[in-house]
Parts: sequence; structure tokens; C-alpha cells
Amino acid sequence: MIRAYFNTETTIAPARAWMHSILGIIGPDLRGGDTETAPDSANSNWIAALCLVVAVALLLVAAGQGAGRRGNDVAPLLFWSGTLLVVVPTSLRIAWPNVARGERLFLLVLLVGALFFHKTMYSPTGFAHHDEYLHWIAAEDLTTARRLFLSNPLLPIASVYPALEIVTTAITNLTGLPIFATATLLLAVLKGTLITALFLFYERITGSPRIAAIACLTYMGCSTFVVFESIFSYESIAFVLCILILAVEAASKDLVGRSRSSALILIALLVASLAVAHHLTAAFVAFYLGMLAALEASRRDVSLRVQARIAMGATAALAIVIPLVWVLAHGNPFTGYVGPVVETGFKALLAKLMGTSTPQSEHVSPPSQPILLRLTTLLAILLTSVGLATGFFRSLAMTAPVNLRSGWRPIQGILKRRWRDSRVVLLTLLACGFPISVAFRLTVNGWQIGNRMGTFVFIGVGLVFAVGIVHFWQGRGARGWRLIVPPAAISVIVMGGVTAGSIEPIRGPYKVSSDAQSIERMGIETSLWTKEWLGPGNRFTSDRVNRLLLAGYGRQDVRNKINPAIYAARVFRRDKLGADDFYALARSDLDFLVVDLRLTTAPPVLGFYFEPWEPQQGTQLTADELLKFNDVKGVSRTFDNGYLIIYDLRGLHGEP
Repeated sequence: MIRAYFNTETTIAPARAWMHSILGIIGPDLRGGDTETAPDSANSNWIAALCLVVAVALLLVAAGQGAGRRGNDVAPLLFWSGTLLVVVPTSLRIAWPNVARGERLFLLVLLVGALFFHKTMYSPTGFAHHDEYLHWIAAEDLTTARRLFLSNPLLPIASVYPALEIVTTAITNLTGLPIFATATLLLAVLKGTLITALFLFYERITGSPRIAAIACLTYMGCSTFVVFESIFSYESIAFVLCILILAVEAASKDLVGRSRSSALILIALLVASLAVAHHLTAAFVAFYLGMLAALEASRRDVSLRVQARIAMGATAALAIVIPLVWVLAHGNPFTGYVGPVVETGFKALLAKLMGTSTPQSEHVSPPSQPILLRLTTLLAILLTSVGLATGFFRSLAMTAPVNLRSGWRPIQGILKRRWRDSRVVLLTLLACGFPISVAFRLTVNGWQIGNRMGTFVFIGVGLVFAVGIVHFWQGRGARGWRLIVPPAAISVIVMGGVTAGSIEPIRGPYKVSSDAQSIERMGIETSLWTKEWLGPGNRFTSDRVNRLLLAGYGRQDVRNKINPAIYAARVFRRDKLGADDFYALARSDLDFLVVDLRLTTAPPVLGFYFEPWEPQQGTQLTADELLKFNDVKGVSRTFDNGYLIIYDLRGLHGEP
């Protein structure tokens, strides 16, 4: 009996030690908290050195982009060397312990500005990305017509959210700058505002400039930060408004009386601006503030004032009601636009899990990247996952009552609805969406959902990861590998944001149906010719890229449908024009049709030439399909430069 007892104890003791080690890794010992004794003033030597390094790095990036346009093999070496120099030294210094608050904030703004310039050098003289053209067209229409809510066939929902165009055209009218220059300056200011507001938000809810800076760096690892949130698109301004709302709400949590009322008015103005800026971002803010009000109402804290709960409820009500009123007032096609994307994405994810065929998507999915870029992205995802695993419970424990700061008692207190700040709890739970967003990104049709989810999920990911770094990986008095490895891991995560957000980061020669890589001088000059010799406002149709150029540079009335029931892709995709297609063209109001013979030289990079839902995705076009209009009675050539041909369709309608 005695021997059996001791044998049992011998078996249980290692198991207990192993379990204790596991629990020690995932949390939640926070005794001592963030005890960093940062200097009061910034280190001017570090700031000057890093500014010089960033300047040299951006010269390398510019040289790499220039070499890429010339087709020089040295382009990747120059470009990626410059990118590493932009990201790594600055990220290391920002994440390093014992750095002054002001220095961290300055370097964050420097890094964001450098990354924005890094993106801008891809196309420094004009818009390059698909969504940028859609909003450029809307801004030009607003400037010309002097009225809002004009129809936009290429993106119908954008006309209901004109905030970006209103701000851009107002600056253009005041300064006389062209829209591209105005948009570039506006986006640069927005990026600086975004990172400053995000830093202040994190700092307010955690009380630690160090955690706030690391959280901001981690957010830069989001796949949408470097490119998607820096293009001339309505989400770029909307997300800045979103973070400003979160920062103002967090800053007003302890205010009373008239100060709280003033904060509520400011939040209402920001929410109203957001309601006319972007649908998904407004929906996220409504969700965030609604859940925050629910958590505030449910937490057990006798010190919580009734007035504070009422104010939180009023804030949530404003965030929900104002965007809803805007949707109802303008007959917004929000559900019709977003619903199919969500449905297709979930079906694709389920099909991936079940091993069945996936449905076709109506949105663009990115082509595969080079292996080194994919490995960097995967390593960044792995490091982020490790940081979340070690920071999740610590993030929750950080907001537990002070009298519960021992062992795992903070988590017990959280489960009993006892916490000091509902914002920390909500953001920690929001970080659980990270693996879901990654799972969506693994599917072709769900990629759009995962990419858009990341924009909002990473607000929570940044907080949890930063808490894990400060309270576990570096801890108190970090030295040795604990001093070096965590900042290096953060640098990899920021680099992961660059590689994940840039499908083809180096501008090269023309590629077929590759959006930004398909926009070049020949197509632009053809579109400018239509404006000069045919006049603006003619009804055109063409492939996806030439539609953008005709609408943007040519100021033409571009259609993606022949009539409400037939997409233009149908008339391009056959060797001969059938009777039904001929009748559809004859009965349409189209004036001209543009054919680009370069489409026949290679398969489409994105998988389609005209629309993402083409039934013949990936099938290469032939010259016979595009040149069949030569034999159609009533159709004549009005322009031909050897590659691009403009067919005049007015003869089909009996017009001269």
C-alpha cells in the first residue's frame, strides 16, 4: 500500500509540473505589470540615424521600381533591400524597452509615412489600383456636375458613400491641385492621423506607451495596412474615422457632466461622417460600441456610475441608428452588394473543409505569390499566433480588479464579470477572429472576407500580441534573447504585412488582365484620344482594365452591360456574333466598343478579362473572337494603333 502510494505520487508530480509549466506560458502572471522606466526625452541621435536610414532605404525602393519598369533583373534585390531597411531598424527601435514615449510615437509616424511613400512609388504619377479608378471617376463626376449621388455603373454602391469624394474635391477646389495630387496628400495625412489615433487609443485603455507602440506595430502586420488602406478608396478615410471614434470614446470614459456631453456630440459627428463614408466600417463601429455597451451593462462593479452606463448606451444607439437611417433614406444596395460575397465566402470555406467543389466568386482573388513572399507571410502568421497564445489570458487578466492579481484569480474574476475596462475584454475577444480570417484567406472565393476581416480583427490582435510581448516574452528586466528576439519577431510581422498586401509589389512590364500591371501608357493615350477627338460622355464598353482607363482618362460613359440583362463579356467570347448578341448590340445604346488585341497574348493573370464570374475563367482569348466585329454590317473602325481598336457601333442603331 505504501509503495503504491509513493509510485502514484511519483507519476502525478511530473504531470503537475508539466501542467504548471504550460499554464505559466499561456498566462496570467502580471505581478509588477509594465515596470518600464522609460526616459522622459527622446534620443535625438537615434531619431536622426533612423531618418537617414529610411531616406536611403526609400532611394533603394525607388531604384528597384525603376529597374522593374525597365525589366532589369536587379529590381528585386534593390526593392527588397530597401523594404527591409525601411521596416527592420525602425521597428526594432520602436519595440525596444526603455524608449521615450515621444520617440516611439515619432518613429511610428516616420514608419507609416515611409510605408505610404513605399506604396506610392509603385505609381507616383497616376492612380494604379482598380478601386482608385472607381473613386477617381466619382470625384471627377462630382467636380463636373456639382451634385452628389450620380450613378456609377462600375461600382453602384459607391455613389451612396461620397465622403471621400466630397473631401477630395473640396481640397481640389481650394488649392487648384489635380485630383491625383490632392488624393496623395490627403492619404498621407490620413495615414499619420490613423497611427496617432491608434496609439492614443491603445495607450488610454492600457496605460502603457510601450504596449501601445508594440500594438501599433503589430497592426501594421495586417494584410490591408500597407496597400489597401493606403489607396484612394472609401475605406481609407472610413477606417481613420473608425479609429478616431474608438479613441474619443476611450478618452471620454472618465468624463462627467458637460465634458461627457461634448464628447458624445463629437462622437455623433464622427459617426455621421462615417455613415456616409463606408458601409462595412460603419457596421463594425456599430457592432463594437453595441457590444461595449452590453459588456458595460453586464459587468459587476459597484463603483460604475449609472450615468456612465447611460452614456455608453447612448453612444451605441447613435452608432447603430445613424448609419441605419442613412441606409434606409437612400435605398442603399448594401445587402445586395455584401450578401452574395459573404454567402459565397462561407460556402467556399465549408467546401474547403469538406473537400467539395467551390462556388464562383463575384470578386477578385489574388494570384499566387513567389515562394519567398509566401514564406514571409506564413512566418508572420505563425509568430502572430504564438503571440496571441501567450497574450490572450494575460490581456484579460490585465483588466481584472487589482485585488485579484495573483495566480489565475484574475481569470476567475473575469468569468464572474468583474473587470475594470470592457474595452480590453472586447478587443481580446475580437482577436479570436484572427484564425477565422486566416482560414477564409486560404480559399479563393473567401479571400475577400478574410482580407476585410483582418482590418478590424487586427485591432484586437495588436493589443493581445503587445501584452504577450511585454508581460511574458520580455517580462521585467529583459536581457539576452528576451531583449532581442521579440523586437525581431515584430519586424517579421510588419514585413509580413508588406508581403501579404502586395501581390506584385514591383512595377514591371505590361501583363494581361492584372489590374495595376495592365495600366500603361498605350492604354492611357488611347483613352485620352477618345476624349480629345470623340468628346467625353460617349457610351463605351470594353475589358475590365480599358473600362477604367476610358472612364478615368477619357471621361467616357463606360458600361459593363449591353443591356440590364446581358454583360458585355458575352459579345467578346465567341468567334462569330450570334443573332441574339447582334440583336442585343443593335437594341443597346452603346456608341463604341474597344478591343485590346494584347489580351490574346497570354492567359489573364487574375483569371478573367471582363468580369470575375465569367463562365470561361482562365481560357485565353483568340484574335478571331476579338476581330469578328470587322465582318459585322453597320460596325466600322474609328481608331486602330495595331493593338487597340475602337469600333463604332452607331451604325447598328441607324445613326450616322
